[in-house]
Amino acid sequence: MKKWLLVSLLTLPMAVHAAPVELRAAGSLKNAMTDIVSAYQQQAQQQVHADFGPSGLLRKRIEGGEQVGVFASANMKHPQTLQAAGKGDNVVMFARNQMCALAQADVKIDSEGLLAVMLDPKVRVGTSTPKADPSGDYAWKIFAKADALKSGAKDTLEQKALQLTGGAKSAKAPKGRNTYGWVMENKRADVFLTYCTNAVLAQKEVQDLQIVQMPEPLAVGANYGLIVLDDAHNDAWKLAMFILSESGQEILADYGFDAPLKQ
Repeated sequence: MKKWLLVSLLTLPMAVHAAPVELRAAGSLKNAMTDIVSAYQQQAQQQVHADFGPSGLLRKRIEGGEQVGVFASANMKHPQTLQAAGKGDNVVMFARNQMCALAQADVKIDSEGLLAVMLDPKVRVGTSTPKADPSGDYAWKIFAKADALKSGAKDTLEQKALQLTGGAKSAKAPKGRNTYGWVMENKRADVFLTYCTNAVLAQKEVQDLQIVQMPEPLAVGANYGLIVLDDAHNDAWKLAMFILSESGQEILADYGFDAPLKQ
């Protein structure tokens, strides 16, 4: 679609519909997507109801019949699964993230020594829940890469990892709190593997937390996928196009995401 046409469509005055567009998005997108929704609602005069959570659990809700217009996942797999099941059309990669480590203030750690610290039997390593939350799947990818650096590291890390967030039965942070800041503040892990964008938000709440970049051999990136569902509200595609527009991409970039469609 030509840029001038997209701009024209988004700036046309429209009546506010009684039924809002239903958006489901990964928890790691909450801050950025809340701003995107606010900007879209103001510009398009279309109400949006957004709900955030682990992408795998959101996908299951959609598979179970929940009426959703737009699904923004922290990986490509979950929207592609819905596409393969005939529930939507094209899946678009709209943002990228990277994995980082959050560490307690008293942990002696840096990027180069990260693996040795994680393998220390005395160090508790926290992750999100694989399959339910892509962040957990990405943590397992880090563990797999670690095996190339130290034989047996994958099994050791998988066995000791504490799956503290992202699962259906995971403890929930109080309303308004960053999940990872809350987990670390309560000393439930010494090192926690999460998205770099989440780590920055956690550090804003718990300022003595350390953010450690993955060394190159352990680096894992996250591609975020977007799909409009077939039984969506008629205007759902307009919200999707706004997320992909320069305005939406700029907001994602402001929150630390790599926005591949940004001009």
